[in-house]
Amino acid sequence: MIELRGLTKRWPGADRAAVDEVTLSVPEGTSCALIGPSGSGKTTTLRMVNRLVEPSGGSLRIAGEDALKQDPVRLRRGIGYVIQEVGLFPHRSVAENVATVPRLLGWADARIKARVEEVLTLTGLDPARFAARRPHQLSGGERQRVGVARALAGDPPVLLMDEPFGAVDPVVRGRLQEEVLRLLKTLRKTVLVVTHDLEEAVRLGDAVAVLRDGRMAQHAPAAEMLARPADGFVAEFLGSDRALKRLALLPAVAARREGRAEGEALPPGASLRDALAALLARGTKAVPLADGGVATLDAVAEAGAPMSAAAAGPAGSP
Repeated sequence: MIELRGLTKRWPGADRAAVDEVTLSVPEGTSCALIGPSGSGKTTTLRMVNRLVEPSGGSLRIAGEDALKQDPVRLRRGIGYVIQEVGLFPHRSVAENVATVPRLLGWADARIKARVEEVLTLTGLDPARFAARRPHQLSGGERQRVGVARALAGDPPVLLMDEPFGAVDPVVRGRLQEEVLRLLKTLRKTVLVVTHDLEEAVRLGDAVAVLRDGRMAQHAPAAEMLARPADGFVAEFLGSDRALKRLALLPAVAARREGRAEGEALPPGASLRDALAALLARGTKAVPLADGGVATLDAVAEAGAPMSAAAAGPAGSP
């Protein structure tokens, strides 16, 4: 678990705190996405977790231990860190890059070799093809995979990701997001990820935290936040199409009705957004579901409507 309590950062000479008493918990095995406008304090908050930036105040606990009382170098060796620029050592091979933390931890050579092969395979890189290559011989997506493999090599319980896919093209980015998400869920890592992309935040985060001027504007599960933004700022930041974004988080089976329809069935795991897209693309009133029954336009609208939110008003309102 990652626990921030009143975490604060004041830069010398600044007229306000860059991060102002942020409180946030990320339960073990879950992920939280930090989003907000430029200058809202996202990256500073993230970098305080591994103490690349030292907090000015507040408390920080990781796995129940006071991270501010630990040796910073030792702390970082137990936290995976993935950044947009990847930061691979250009003069080292892929295998040598991935082995960086295990070597610092003093692992035996045989264990390091086995772990490098394991994490390269996990991230979709064949060790026989990629282990001996240098970073300049890789595509942007391949370098990013190596960055993820390196962050996972020491088997850290906590993973920090700062705009991890911002340097790759949109097609590769979407595929990497899905692959990394599946990997992290399988490995049960506790993840804090910074992104400026709301769709990426919703996809990667079990919860989403919106920062504004260094303060927490709202922290909630993604579907809840999209249904009930805390105030006008959060609503505007999430966008006028937030209802459509929310459909991507809800399963198509929520719109199941009895009946039959022609055409290819939506696959298991399809979302309400997938169902809506299929209905519009096919120009039909119903699409079949893999497990039986159909999804209709009315049923999608009903299943996706945040009825309780409409009755209660914005989250946090009296």
